[in-house]
Amino acid sequence: MKHQHSMVELGFTKEKVPAGTHICQIFSDDDERNEALLQFILSGLKNDERAACFSEKTDLKSLKEFFLHHELFYDELEQSKTFSLAGTRDVYFQNNVFDPDRMLGTLQDYHVESVNMGFKNARVIGEMTPEIQEIEGGDRLLEYECRVSMLLEEHPVTAVCQYDAHGFDGATIMDILKVHPLMVVKGGVVRNPFFIPPDEFLAQ
Repeated sequence: MKHQHSMVELGFTKEKVPAGTHICQIFSDDDERNEALLQFILSGLKNDERAACFSEKTDLKSLKEFFLHHELFYDELEQSKTFSLAGTRDVYFQNNVFDPDRMLGTLQDYHVESVNMGFKNARVIGEMTPEIQEIEGGDRLLEYECRVSMLLEEHPVTAVCQYDAHGFDGATIMDILKVHPLMVVKGGVVRNPFFIPPDEFLAQ
């Protein structure tokens, strides 16, 4: 059964989407990745949402300055668990293994904890690094992304998955698009014409 979720702003586009939307951003340069990331986090924090970021490239000093510019205080946000920043490797590749079951559990726990803490909604933005292709369990990436879409219906964390166009070949990028219902195109969010519903994709 589909749940009705509240509409949320993403920051990097004027469109609103239902909380729990699963979005893919294929970026071609770091400025594009960083701008979307900052605006997405800022939008959530300004709207009383809890936010988390998984990235190897986000510079802590720059992030603190960005927050300060918008009258937000990084240390306070971190201490209150309103915002958290962690490395992609630390989150996704514990013990040099990619384990979709563990990650889905982490995402579910994050949502439950956020609700219990009184936040309106929760959001996550994470960059999947190309080394997923070499890591044990990395061949389960598409299964994981499918299962994220299914999980978010019950636990509506708004999720943006960032992939570097230069780090994956064309066929892999196409597969990644197939498992995300929405994608970022020229700063806007559009329905993904390549999307295959998760149960169909997993059945293949």
